[in-house]
Amino acid sequence: MKTPPGFDRYLALAGKFLSRGRLPALLLAVARKSARMKLVRSDLNLLQELLVAWVRGQYRGLNSTAVLSVAAALLYFLTPVDAIPDWILAFGLLDDLAVLAWVVRRWQSELDAFKVWRDNQSAEVRASLKTLPLPEKVERT
Repeated sequence: MKTPPGFDRYLALAGKFLSRGRLPALLLAVARKSARMKLVRSDLNLLQELLVAWVRGQYRGLNSTAVLSVAAALLYFLTPVDAIPDWILAFGLLDDLAVLAWVVRRWQSELDAFKVWRDNQSAEVRASLKTLPLPEKVERT
């Protein structure tokens, strides 16, 4: 499976988000944008739940490259100016959807393992995965 064009740039950006603890802010932004996207809402919800569980330390059965790829795909989804700018009617979101589909296909076994883990958790844990963590305020020195 070939990596989408320009995705490497988002992998690097995702690494910065992860290392700076900015993943909760990314998840909140994705939640806002995905509310309008019925077509991919289930995939976006799954990716968000996966990262929420990872951020909270509840689920660590995940390849670190997969975490980076999922975060990069969500960043790509959020970025309005990427391979095809989002403001171009009818085509602007096609590249976003293609990148999300590529990540879901590429990491399908990791996502399936997460679904098994999630489905075996208590109702409280499953509900908590839908509650996004609050972004931490970063103090600048």
